[in-house]
Order: sequence, then structure tokens, then C-alpha cells
Amino acid sequence: MRFRPTLVAFLTLLAAALVAPASVAAAPAAPAKAAAVRWPSAPGDMNLGDPNAPVRVIEYLSLTCPHCAHFNDEVFPLFRKKYVDTGRVYYTVRELLTAPAQVAAAGFLMARCGDGSKYFTIVDQVFRSQPRWQAGQIKPIFLDIAKANGFTEAQFEACLTDEKAQDALEARLTYANETDHVTGTPTFFVNGLLMPNDRVPTLAELDAAIAKALAAKGGR
Repeated sequence: MRFRPTLVAFLTLLAAALVAPASVAAAPAAPAKAAAVRWPSAPGDMNLGDPNAPVRVIEYLSLTCPHCAHFNDEVFPLFRKKYVDTGRVYYTVRELLTAPAQVAAAGFLMARCGDGSKYFTIVDQVFRSQPRWQAGQIKPIFLDIAKANGFTEAQFEACLTDEKAQDALEARLTYANETDHVTGTPTFFVNGLLMPNDRVPTLAELDAAIAKALAAKGGR
């Protein structure tokens, strides 16, 4: 996917997009090609937790996916407190674009703005802003998020149209499709094993997947 709009075209698309949270994306992800895939580091991985943790959980998400927003709002805080903050799980985000792709891409480019240290904060704020998205109102919402995280409007626009950042996003999307064979969101892998992705996983389902991964490693 080539994603290289001009500044005017990009911001026009972003400002004009009409997105209702229930219709932002399709149903939860279609099954990936294989039940298990390699799970080394991938280009642009964004990580939380101890890289030496016995379990690695990889989530493919899109910022325009309402199912991903549900997981972010309702499940992830509990999951992070129980597993990531305690050093039991190394959590990785990988990016995918769901419709409207321009909006999802803009959110990811904004989240990586600067040194990327605000990535998880911005991702959370974008998800939580979904119910307020209306025609002509997405750009102002994103700009407010950017400013709340220390960026000027000029920096925000520069991040959205940075060609190197767009090339890097394309590389991440290529990896998702060609290496991990992921086509929908949310998609979760636990130590390389694909979780059932016909629904958003509950904390109990993550508990079970993590326990299985630990048992396979002889851990606790």
C-alpha cells in the first residue's frame, strides 16, 4: 500500500471523514493464515514491559477499529496491571489500517511524532476519542491530542506528511501482511500462537492463553 498524500489532500481527507464508532471497521479480524507464526521483533514494534519476560503478547491494532478501542478501554488496563507492569508479559503493538485508512494512518503517524515516547499515551487518547468523531471534526480532535502531548500544529502536520515516516508505515504494513499474514484487527499472538480472533479477547481468555504459554515453557 502506498500512502503518500500531499499535505492538503491528507488533511482534507482527515477533516472530511465521517466515522461512526460502530461502522469504522469490519467485524473482528478474519483468521490469519496460520495458527502459529514466528515472533521475533518486527520493524517498528512498540513495546511495554520487560523484554526478558517469559511471555510475549503481540497485538495487531488499528486506531479506527471500534473492537480495538473496546479492548483498549475495558480490558487493556487490567491486563497491563496484572501482567505487563509486573514483568510477566512483554507486550508489543503492531499496526494495521482499517477503514478509513487515512484516519488510522494519521493517528499512527501522530503517535510516533518526535521520539515516539508519547506513543502509548496518544494511542489511548485516539481510541478514547472515537465516540466524538464526526464529519469535519476528526482533524481538530487529533490536533488537540497532539497539542496535549506537547506538539505544535506545525509539528503535527509535519509528522503526518513526513515521507520517511510514511515509508516506515508501509514497511510495517507489508510485514503484517506478508510475514505475520494478518489482515484484520484486533489480532493477538501469545508466544507466537494465534488466539481465536472472532471476538475481542476477555481478560479471562488472555489468562488462559498466558497460562498455557507458561506451562509450555515450564514457567509459572
